[in-house]
Amino acid sequence: MDPALRVVKLIRIAMLASVVLYVFIAEMAAPKSAAPPNLMIFYVLTFMAIVSVILITGLRRFWIIPATTALPLPLPDMAINRWRTGYILAYAFSEAIALYGLALRFIGFSLSQVAPFYLAAFVLLMMLAPQLPTSELS
Repeated sequence: MDPALRVVKLIRIAMLASVVLYVFIAEMAAPKSAAPPNLMIFYVLTFMAIVSVILITGLRRFWIIPATTALPLPLPDMAINRWRTGYILAYAFSEAIALYGLALRFIGFSLSQVAPFYLAAFVLLMMLAPQLPTSELS
């Protein structure tokens, strides 16, 4: 289990760092346009971010938590793969939220408008710290 935990932790750290990099990249390279951007794009990406949060909650509830609590130790490879896949998918959906913010920033929205996307992604990644599966008997 230790190698699987190490891989998931490394992926999480890399994604946390990438969220911070997105903010810096967007602030240095985003176009400074005077024309107001289309709000419909903002609303669509906000909706997609909300759906991503719902999917993360579902993944955690129906895929990750059962794999961490209901299985006896030592875990079979199939259970470890399910545990690892659940976390990686949750991290990918969290990262997508940060990418929505990055895209909005390049479209022309201000940092104050896209900051909730970056913040939501960072908080979700922080909250989704991988937990080792435990036995019910322990």
